[in-house]
Amino acid sequence: MAQSLGLSRATVGFVLNDTPGQTIPVSTRRRVLSEAARMGYRPHRAAQTLRRGSSKVILFVLPDWAAGLTMQQHLDEAALALDEAGYSLVTCTRYTAGRARPLWELLTPDVVLGLSPFDAGELASMHACGITRIIPAPEQPTTLDDWPALTAGTALQVDHLHEQGHRRIAFAAPADLHTPLLDHRVRTAQQAATRLGLAPIDIRPVDHGDGSAREAVRHWRDAGVTGIAAYNDDTAAAVVGAAVRAGVSVPEDLAVIGHDDTPLAALFVPSISSVRIDIVSLGRHFAAFALHEADGRRLPPRDTRTDTVVMPRESTQAGSGMPHEAVFPSPDGITAPTARP
Repeated sequence: MAQSLGLSRATVGFVLNDTPGQTIPVSTRRRVLSEAARMGYRPHRAAQTLRRGSSKVILFVLPDWAAGLTMQQHLDEAALALDEAGYSLVTCTRYTAGRARPLWELLTPDVVLGLSPFDAGELASMHACGITRIIPAPEQPTTLDDWPALTAGTALQVDHLHEQGHRRIAFAAPADLHTPLLDHRVRTAQQAATRLGLAPIDIRPVDHGDGSAREAVRHWRDAGVTGIAAYNDDTAAAVVGAAVRAGVSVPEDLAVIGHDDTPLAALFVPSISSVRIDIVSLGRHFAAFALHEADGRRLPPRDTRTDTVVMPRESTQAGSGMPHEAVFPSPDGITAPTARP
């Protein structure tokens, strides 16, 4: 390339590597970049990393959990903020089998972050790659308690139901999900019930397609339960749907609140109360934290009190003026009662 342009290799290298402190004319830079594009040039990532001492990559290692819409939105916001700072956010999933080569060995990221501590083998692999910025660090282990935006909403769900006058509360869990996050939310619900002087929370698995939601509603009604905190909005929708098909008034006889405030919550009929997470603020804070670890940028203070808030809707608010009993045929073909005037 240098020969075809009649330039020195050093000049071409300075332009392609965007080397600071060089006084190269704009016209020369344009010529080099135009020729590089014509030739299909791509920078050698490993060489750039070695030269700069930085890959400009942040690697976020996700647990082997189903990533819902909220997590995807959170990552999108974080990726945008990091891109504005000149960094790339790369995510990978930490599978139990772990047969694939770890992505940090291929990318040599500036920072590796995870939701849970890395084991000795993973840490040894990172250290062998020269990665020193690892979160959580072995000497500072973290738990889900350190990620309150993921877990604090469950206590808000129970508090909201209690404020609406419900004293027998249950928790609806996805039937096919078994993760530390679910376990943590169940524990949080139980702790909230104890704090409020309520009976222990009854936990039931719920799925919209196997009849378990219908069975759970029947069980809860027989047990005198009047309020349901659901793991997420999908689970809440399964409970509400089963209730209205069984002729159970929502929210007069059974109030339900979801989590994550996805579009489904507002679109469902009746609309579903839910816990909203401030995705934009959390994504930006995650990016700021990653940049702080990567190159020492100042970590701005933030108020976390509004990270999670309850969005009350018809599924917990009586007197909304909406139909409260089933208007759909039930799965067994028996038409449920019509809505009350």
